[in-house]
Amino acid sequence: MFKTPCCRLSGLVGASVNQKLVRNVPRSNQSTRSLIQLYRRDPSNWITYQHLNFLKRQYVGKSNSELHQRAIPKRAPVLTIVDERDDSVVRQVQQVPTIDAVVTDPMPQSEDVTSEAVTQPAISTLKPTPGKTVLQTKSVSNVIATSDETPHVHVETSEAREARLDRLWKELRVDLAELPDVYARLAKIKLTALVVVTAAAGYAMAPVPFDPAMFFVSSLGTGLASCTANSINQYFEVPFDSNMNRTKNRPLVRGQISPLHAVSFALACGVPGIALLTLVVNPLTGFLGTLNILLYTCCYTPLKRLSITNTWVGAVVGAIPPVMGWTAATGTLDPGALLLGGFLYSWQFPHFNALSWNLREDYSRGGYRMMSVTHPGMCKRVALRHSLGLIGLSALGPVLDVTTWTFPMVSLPINLYISYLALRFYRKGDRSSARKLFFCSLWHLPMLLLLALTCKKSRKDQEASTPAAASLPLALQS
Repeated sequence: MFKTPCCRLSGLVGASVNQKLVRNVPRSNQSTRSLIQLYRRDPSNWITYQHLNFLKRQYVGKSNSELHQRAIPKRAPVLTIVDERDDSVVRQVQQVPTIDAVVTDPMPQSEDVTSEAVTQPAISTLKPTPGKTVLQTKSVSNVIATSDETPHVHVETSEAREARLDRLWKELRVDLAELPDVYARLAKIKLTALVVVTAAAGYAMAPVPFDPAMFFVSSLGTGLASCTANSINQYFEVPFDSNMNRTKNRPLVRGQISPLHAVSFALACGVPGIALLTLVVNPLTGFLGTLNILLYTCCYTPLKRLSITNTWVGAVVGAIPPVMGWTAATGTLDPGALLLGGFLYSWQFPHFNALSWNLREDYSRGGYRMMSVTHPGMCKRVALRHSLGLIGLSALGPVLDVTTWTFPMVSLPINLYISYLALRFYRKGDRSSARKLFFCSLWHLPMLLLLALTCKKSRKDQEASTPAAASLPLALQS
C-alpha cells in the first residue's frame, strides 16, 4: 500500500488550498469594488435582496422535489409596451371603411367619366363593409387622401409618453406622518404584542416577588427583539411576499421604505433590546433573546421554502418568550419555565395549521412548503395531536409545583373544546372547521394563561414543600 509522509500530505493540501484562494481573490476584489461603486452611485438603496447570492439562488433555483401547485395562476393583464427607443409615431387603425364611387351627374358611362368620379373626393361617400377590419398601408393612405373623415388613428406624442411613464414609475416618498404606521406593519405589531404578553405571563408565573421595573425592562427588551426578527424576516421575503395576497401590501413590497431603511430600523430595535436583556436583566435572558432572533431569521425563514420542518422550528421560536419572562424573574431555567414553553409550543400547531389551511393557495403561489400544501393529512393529524397534548401539559402544572391541583380541572373544559374542534377539523378538513379552530385558538391561549396565573402556587407553599423534600433523605438516613 502506498504511504506518504504527513509533511508531504500537508504540503499538497496547503498548495491546493492556496491555489483556490488565489483563484477566488480576484472575484472577491471585483465584487467588493462593484459594491463600493454601487454605494457611491446610489447610497440610499444599496442594500437590497438582489445583492445576496444565497437569496437569488433560493428565489430562482428549484428544489429536487417539486411543490404541488394547488392555486390557479392569475392571468397577467395584456399591456401595450411602447419602446422608448422608437421615436416613430404609433398608429392604431381600428376599422377603415371601403369607398364606393357614387356618380351624381348623369352622364354617359365611359372610361373618362368613371376615372373622374373616382378621383373627385367631393362626390364620394363612405360605405362600411363588415368583416374587413385590417387593411394594408397603401389602402390606408388612399382612404386618408380621398376621404374627408378623420380615420381612427391614435398618435402618442413624446410629452404624452413621458407623462404616462411618470405615472407608471412614480417615486414613492417617505412621509414622516406615515412612518409610525409603516414601522408598526414592518414589526408585525400584533404578533409582537402576543410575544410580549406571553413573556409577561412567564414573568408573572415565576415564584419570586414581583418587581415592576424589572418587569417593564424585560417586556420592553422582548418586544424590541421581536420587532427586529419580524423586520429582518420581511426584508428576506420581499420577492415571495409580492406573490401572495396576504402579504403583498407590506411596506417593503409596496416600496414605502427602502431596504436600507428597514435594516436600519431592525438594528435600531435589536441592539438596545438585546443590550437591555443582557446588561439590565441577566445574561441568560439576553442569550435566549439572541437565540430567538437567529432561529427566526436564519432557520425558520429559509426553511419555509425547503421543508415542512419549518413549522416545528417556528413553534420553538414561539415557545421561547415565556421562558424568557421566567428567566428574567428568577435568573434560572427551571422546569416551570419549560412547562410554560410547552404550552406555547403545543398551542401553535392547532393555531397555525388551521390558519394555513385556508391560505393554501397563497402559500402555494409564494412557494412555501407548508404542511397544509404538501402534507394535508399530516397537517390535520398534528393539529389534533397537540390539542390533546395541552390536556396532558395542564396536568403537569401541579406535579412541577407551578400551579395548584385545581388548574387541570378548571382548564379541562377549554382544552376539551379546542380538542373537539381539532377532531372536527381532522374529520372534515374543510374551510369552516379550520376557521372555527383558528378563532378558538385566539381566545384559548389567553384564557389558559389567565387560569394558570389564577391557580399559581403561592411562595409560602413552595417554600414549605422545599424543606420537607430536603429533609426527607435525612430521615431515611437516620
